[in-house]
Amino acid sequence: MKNFKKTLFVRLFEYCKFIIMNGIESLEEFYKRKFDWIPEDLRNDIGHFNMFDMKRFKDPNVTIPYRRRDFYKIILVKGNSRVHYADQVVEVKNQTLAFSNPLIPYKWEHIDGIREGVYCIFSPSFFSEFGKFQEYEVFQPNGSHVFELTDEQVEKITEIFNRMKKEFNSDYKYKYDMVRNQIFELLHFALKLEPSLQLKVKPVNASRRIAMLFMELLERQFPIDDSHQTVNLRSASDFAGQLNVHVNHLNRAVKETTEKTTTQIISDRILQEAKVLLKQTAWSVSEIAYALRFSEVTHFNNFFKKHLNSSPLKFRNA
Repeated sequence: MKNFKKTLFVRLFEYCKFIIMNGIESLEEFYKRKFDWIPEDLRNDIGHFNMFDMKRFKDPNVTIPYRRRDFYKIILVKGNSRVHYADQVVEVKNQTLAFSNPLIPYKWEHIDGIREGVYCIFSPSFFSEFGKFQEYEVFQPNGSHVFELTDEQVEKITEIFNRMKKEFNSDYKYKYDMVRNQIFELLHFALKLEPSLQLKVKPVNASRRIAMLFMELLERQFPIDDSHQTVNLRSASDFAGQLNVHVNHLNRAVKETTEKTTTQIISDRILQEAKVLLKQTAWSVSEIAYALRFSEVTHFNNFFKKHLNSSPLKFRNA
């Protein structure tokens, strides 16, 4: 059992690194995969936005690969599907409104039935000056992303998408402001749905899922390539707050899955990044300490000596 858990931890860590570093589909890759062309305005100053209709067809073997994307997507879809978010599975039946974002890997597995719908995609910069868009629950790791709809709700959502399409295809000078307003309409429509209308999530393994999300949040902070960049999440309570779970629950889940404490894993990753920065950059020890969110250089020195029995400068010069 002990060796099994160690193997699971290694696989979990490697999986999170793969998703963060290699498993991200860019907007360019999306257009190349879907249409074999790339729009000229893909990286303009106002950000990118586009809309697509899902053609009515029957194909039980269609699957969207499990990976992260570097763009947002809002989709209204009809038909039976299975959605994989991190280590949880959501059964999709009939009519569904779903939100995906650059933080969470996902996969759509279309099971059976005639599938049709509409969706829009947009880059994070599309909302760069329009409030803290990414902080809404439907775009958070611990939030609800998939909502089952009644026929009446589908009519309302379809009407919003139709207005969005009309504005998007118009020549109105401020049409993208109108589009943003309609995206907010979709977002708030979902947030106001009764909890009973949200699809039930079936966790594959609750502890493993929490540990996976913790590892993903941890790894997402690295590598540090700018001395003005700092680590935001440093303690078990920081991560618990981000995941919306009690810190004791997080600690139990991580320990059960990896046989290491949450603090150990965080410290190991901080130490790993410290060693890289000391060897691969010309940053001063104080700059590295700041980037890794140590309040004092002496705290960083003591941390480094405790784990490697050497000072940062001795390690750099060795």
